[in-house]
Amino acid sequence: MSKHSSNIEPAFLFDLDGTLVDSVYQHVLAWKEALDAEGIELSVWRIHRKIGMSGGLFINQLLRETGIEIGTERVERLRHAHAAAYRQQSNRIRPLPGARELLKWLSQAGIPWAIATSGRVETAAVNLTSLGVDRDAVPVVTRDQVKHAKPDPDLFLTAAERLSVPIETAVVVGDSVWDMLAAIRCRALGIGLLSGGYGPDELRQSGAFRVYEDPADLLSRIDEVAGRR
Repeated sequence: MSKHSSNIEPAFLFDLDGTLVDSVYQHVLAWKEALDAEGIELSVWRIHRKIGMSGGLFINQLLRETGIEIGTERVERLRHAHAAAYRQQSNRIRPLPGARELLKWLSQAGIPWAIATSGRVETAAVNLTSLGVDRDAVPVVTRDQVKHAKPDPDLFLTAAERLSVPIETAVVVGDSVWDMLAAIRCRALGIGLLSGGYGPDELRQSGAFRVYEDPADLLSRIDEVAGRR
């Protein structure tokens, strides 16, 4: 590390669902609806544990847990049914407390930020609308744009590239163990939020440097993670 590295402002790379937008349980219910339509029984709590993965990884783990054979066509039906069910709930999706204020503060402070989500553009668009984020003004990396989703680091690496910042100086903010594992894999600093339903111990054991309740709590203590004017 160079002697000047301590003077480099960090970039913030945000997950979306459960981190900036209160949408985790809408995703859970949308997956439940899609699975029920295919006659696949899976408990809601098991679905919740997989939110934050890509749909592909979600279905791979589903195969292991249920032993059900799922062909390519069925996988695509599940994915499209989930997206359709999620869009039906778009009027119930809201930014998490402090999310808009946190992003505004970072912008005003001149600290670069981007969004990196395991969701595909079809579901991410709903969240970005609720958050008021303009995809033309802010780098937004979705599952469609990378080879592998979380817990692989591709999404965050791509987001850092879009901001033209070294990933080692980035702060990854997420609500799931998948975000923290991805942060470790790309040598970024992981910050966990409790707003997606994971507990503080789970997040810390997965590599979180700090854990906060939600974006509002993070903003109130932003100096702890090197965010400063």
